[in-house]
Amino acid sequence: MLAERVRPDPARPRVLLMATCLCDAFFDGAAAATVEVLEWAGCAVEFPEAQTCCGQPAFNGGDWAASRRVVRHTAGVFAGDLPVVVPSASCAGMLRHGAPLEFEKENDRGMVDALAGRTWELCDFLVNALGITKWPGRLPVRAAFHRSCHSRGTASGDAALTLLGSIDALVLAPFGEAEQCCGFGGTFSVGFPNISSAMGELKLSHIRESQPDLLVSGDLSCLMHLAGLAERDGKPVKIAHVAEVLRDSLAHARIINAA
Repeated sequence: MLAERVRPDPARPRVLLMATCLCDAFFDGAAAATVEVLEWAGCAVEFPEAQTCCGQPAFNGGDWAASRRVVRHTAGVFAGDLPVVVPSASCAGMLRHGAPLEFEKENDRGMVDALAGRTWELCDFLVNALGITKWPGRLPVRAAFHRSCHSRGTASGDAALTLLGSIDALVLAPFGEAEQCCGFGGTFSVGFPNISSAMGELKLSHIRESQPDLLVSGDLSCLMHLAGLAERDGKPVKIAHVAEVLRDSLAHARIINAA
C-alpha cells in the first residue's frame, strides 16, 4: 500500500519539478509552461538539475535491474520532503506504481515508497493538492482532450478536464471512443509498429470528426505519436500540453484586459 501523499505547505508551497525526458528532448516549452502555471498558483518551483528519467522505458521493456538503477538515482535526486510535480501522468504513474512494484523485494524500497508518496501529476496537484477548480483565464479555442492510458484509474484526467472546462471561451470537443488508446505505449510502438500506427490512425479519425482547433493531453508521448502520424498522412494537427493551454489562457486574458 502506498503512503499517503505529501501535500504542500499552504503558507509557501515549495515543489520540485520533474521535467521528464520528452520535455528535455523535444518539448521544453511544456516544461516552461508548467513552471509558469505553478508559479501563478503560488508555488516556489525548484528544479534539481541532476534529474534524468523515471525509469519507465526499461521497466516496460522488462529490464527491471536497469530500471531500478534509474529509479534509485531519481529517488536520490528528489530526496526530501517536498512534493514532486510531473507534467506527465505516465511518469507520475511510474513513480507512484511501477517503481514500488519493482522494489517489492529490495532492501531500499523505503526511499522509493517515500518518493511515490510525494509524486503528483500536474493537474492532479493543482486541483487536489492546491484546491484550484476554476482556472481564471480566457482562450477562445475548440479543444479535444485525449485522456492517456496512464491517467486511467487516477485523478489526473478528471482534474485536467475540470481545469480546461473552467476556462472562459474554451470549448471541449467530444469525440468517439474517447477512452481508446493512442497506440504509442512507449516501447510498444517500437516492438509492434504496425499495430501501434493502426491504433493511432483510429484515434485520429475520431478526433478529426469533432473538428477541434487543438488536440490537448497531459501526456506528451501520446501527443508526439498522434502528431507524427498526422504529419505523415499530410493532415497535421495542432497539439498542446495541458500546461501550455493553462499558460496561454492566462496570457490571452492579460492581452484582452490590457487592450
